[in-house]
Amino acid sequence: MLRAVILAIAAMTQSPANAAEPASPPPGHVTGIGGIFIRSDNPKALMEWYQDMLGLKVEAWGGALLAYDAPQHPPVLVFNAFARTTTYMDPSKREVMLNFAVDDMDAMLARLKAKGVPILKQDDSDPNGRFAWVLDPDGTKIELWQPKPGK
Repeated sequence: MLRAVILAIAAMTQSPANAAEPASPPPGHVTGIGGIFIRSDNPKALMEWYQDMLGLKVEAWGGALLAYDAPQHPPVLVFNAFARTTTYMDPSKREVMLNFAVDDMDAMLARLKAKGVPILKQDDSDPNGRFAWVLDPDGTKIELWQPKPGK
């Protein structure tokens, strides 16, 4: 399901050059995700895990800044709701799943395996790119996505 959403968004962002520009929305609209905040019994240790395992640069104030315009980063961020009965986020029991775009899936998986992080599943056959799934120490499922070039 998430992959279908990503494909649809990628298609929307690749409009023909002669297509009319959509009208600007009125003032008072959302322009993007400004942050993702999750609860943890040990926030400092959790952020250290994200830094050590996924390479996020954790700032002195405790969080990480993720640039939209990073090289090889997809042009959009997907926001979507899943049915409460979905199994897509299993084995996590958390209310959210995080999806991180990565530049080199092989290097990312090698780092995670070397640090003892179990890879739940890997899918290199999806038309939208390569995917792999892990759990963070709090049990949040993390989807790693290396987009196909041009996605």
